[in-house]
Amino acid sequence: MVSHVDDDHIKGILDLTKEQRTNSPDVRLDVTSLWHNSFDDLLKTKPHELVAGFGTASVETTAAAGEAGIDSGSVLASFGASMLRDDAEIEDEDMHQTVEVLSSIPQGRTLRDDAEALGWRPNHKFKGKLILAAEIAKPVTLGDLTITVVGPMQPELLALQEEHDKWLLAQKEKKKKSPEAALAAFVDESIPNLSSIVVLAELAGQSMLLTGDARGDKILEGMELAGLLKEGGKKHVDLLKVPHHGSDNNMETIFFERVPADHYVFSGDGEHGNPERATLEMLLQARGVDADYTIHLTYPVDEIDIARQADWEKEQAKEKARKKKNPASKKPVRENWSPAKHSLGALFKNNPKLAKKVVIVDPDKPHLIDLLEPLGL
Repeated sequence: MVSHVDDDHIKGILDLTKEQRTNSPDVRLDVTSLWHNSFDDLLKTKPHELVAGFGTASVETTAAAGEAGIDSGSVLASFGASMLRDDAEIEDEDMHQTVEVLSSIPQGRTLRDDAEALGWRPNHKFKGKLILAAEIAKPVTLGDLTITVVGPMQPELLALQEEHDKWLLAQKEKKKKSPEAALAAFVDESIPNLSSIVVLAELAGQSMLLTGDARGDKILEGMELAGLLKEGGKKHVDLLKVPHHGSDNNMETIFFERVPADHYVFSGDGEHGNPERATLEMLLQARGVDADYTIHLTYPVDEIDIARQADWEKEQAKEKARKKKNPASKKPVRENWSPAKHSLGALFKNNPKLAKKVVIVDPDKPHLIDLLEPLGL
C-alpha cells in the first residue's frame, strides 16, 4: 500500500518495482494486489491541463527521465528553479509544493504501469477503482487481517476537483495571476496529502492506524463515517503512525484525545521541522505523563534538533527577505531559534517522565513493536 504520491512516500516502492521488472518472473516477489491512487486518477483533469502555463514538455521530460533511470528529483529541481522570477509573489515553500505536485504525476503513473506489468493488480480489492472511505464501513479481509479504509473521502476529492476546475477556468479566461502563483495557490490544499489512503488494520484484537500525510480532522471525520468512532467519542488503537511526520499543520490536541494509542510512531528526521515540538506538546497535553504509552522516534533527538534548527533559520531568512522586499506585508518574521523554547531536547529535559517514554530507532537492527507474540529478534 502506497498512501499517496509524494516522493518521500513513493520513491522506495518505485525503486522496488524497477528492480522487480529486471528480474526473471520465477524470482520476483509474489504480490497479489497493490493499493494505490495515482494522481491522474484522483483528478479527472488530464495531467497536461494541470500544468497549463508551465509547458507539458517539462513534465513529460521528467517522466521520460524516470523511465530512463535518471533521478526525477534532479530534473524537477532544475524545472522548479526555472519557474522562479525576481518579481514573483510566491514563497519558496509554495514553489516547493508546486514542484512536488508536478513530480507526483509521472511517479504515480509509473507505479501504476509497473504494477500492471508485474501482475500486481492495482486496487484489485476495489475492482480497480479509487480507494475511498465509504459512509458505511466495508472492511477488507486479507487472511486474518481486517482493514477498514478511513480516507480519503469522496466528497473531499470532489471538492478538490471543483477548486482545480475553477483554477483552470481562471487560467483560460482571466490570466491575471502568473502560472506560478495560480498553481501554488491551488496546491496550498496539498492534494497529495489530503488524498492519503488512511486505514485501520486489525488482527487478533490489536490495531494500527496508518495515516500517511492526512490531516487529523479528516481522519476523525473518516473514522466517524466508517463507524469506527462515535461523534465526540474516543477510539483506542494499539499503534498510531502520527500523520505527516509529526507536522503541527496536520494536528490538534483533540486528535490525540480522541484517538489514544499505546505506541506513537514519528517518522521524521528534522527536515521541514518535523517532528514539530508543538505536535509532541499536543500529545503531552492530551495524554499527560502518567498514562502508559511509548513514543518511537526514527532518529536521535539531537540529530533531529540540528535539522530542525537549520530549517527554522532557513525559513526565518526567507521571511526576513520577504519583509525587506515588502515592508507593508503583515506576515510575521519568526523569532530567533531558542533551544530552550524550540528544541525537542529541551522539551524532554523539562519533562523527564515524558523522556522515559521515548525510544529511538537503531539503524543497525530491526525496530520491533510487538503487538502480539514477541518475534524475539
